[in-house]
Amino acid sequence: MKNSLTRRSFFKKATGIGGGLLSLFGLLPSNGFGQSGRYQPPVVISTWDHGLPANEAAHKTLSGGGTALDAVEAGVMVPEGDPETHSVGYGGYPDEEGIVTLDACIMDWQMRCGSVAALQDIKHPIKVARKVMEITDHIMLVGEGAKTFALRTGFQEENLLTDEAREWWLNWKRNLSNHDDWLLPEDTHDTIGMLALDDQGRVAGACTTSGLSGKIHGRVGDSPIIGAGLYVDGKIGGATATGRGEEVIRTSGSHLVVENMRHGMSPQEACENALRRIMQIYGDGIQFQVAYLALNVEGEIGAASLQSGFQYALYGAGKNALYEGSYLL
Repeated sequence: MKNSLTRRSFFKKATGIGGGLLSLFGLLPSNGFGQSGRYQPPVVISTWDHGLPANEAAHKTLSGGGTALDAVEAGVMVPEGDPETHSVGYGGYPDEEGIVTLDACIMDWQMRCGSVAALQDIKHPIKVARKVMEITDHIMLVGEGAKTFALRTGFQEENLLTDEAREWWLNWKRNLSNHDDWLLPEDTHDTIGMLALDDQGRVAGACTTSGLSGKIHGRVGDSPIIGAGLYVDGKIGGATATGRGEEVIRTSGSHLVVENMRHGMSPQEACENALRRIMQIYGDGIQFQVAYLALNVEGEIGAASLQSGFQYALYGAGKNALYEGSYLL
């Protein structure tokens, strides 16, 4: 079953085969992680393995004359519409009440942005987020208000709970014990965050998720929050996050990465510095994952995580491939 692994088991099974092959050609830094160097636009990067088909769609949009904003929207719509991707959009695992709720945001090089959170029954929340950005003076709409806005602007209501996701939820409910609580539901979600740089030097980003499976109904993570799950500054670059959203929100993670780049750090240094901010809070007690991707306007990228196993997809120099980011713990 595609994407059926929990993130914890995914870490243990993460492979370095791709990195080993690339290192033979001198394309990887000496630590064997990530893709070094500066890429000529167009460049697309996104989180996790579902970023590969997403990157293809984004690059096709760029090749057809679309902007970076068009590209990230088209890219993340791929996993949003895939019923076998259980962490984004249609087919996403539900909350503790068996309801699929979606979060998404989008931001461009002019710092225009839009966001929706706890959205129900709309397959492509990223399109709704862009509509919020383009036709209102608001940035974020949530819950029933977000759904009403979507329906009024032409979106169709759909049932997003697939049979497979329902079976997961029923099994999860059956296996709850008196010792289970709301502190750390089973972590089976992998947000997709995407950044793109077009041939005009414009950068944009998108982030979308169905959130933490089994979460309390109404819980919102970092993905739809500008400055947490995503941040873009057209003069500097952009950053996006994946992992435990509460910690990304706590440290305004993506904004911090971009600010680090503003003050002279490379994208890689900026990502690692933002992760160390979390490490300062918890010391040796970190039992969760957070990862950042960054892309500056020069075409340089950064990819880093707290724990091993974080993978990202890079479409650069005419190739689309999966790589493992560096990790600090």
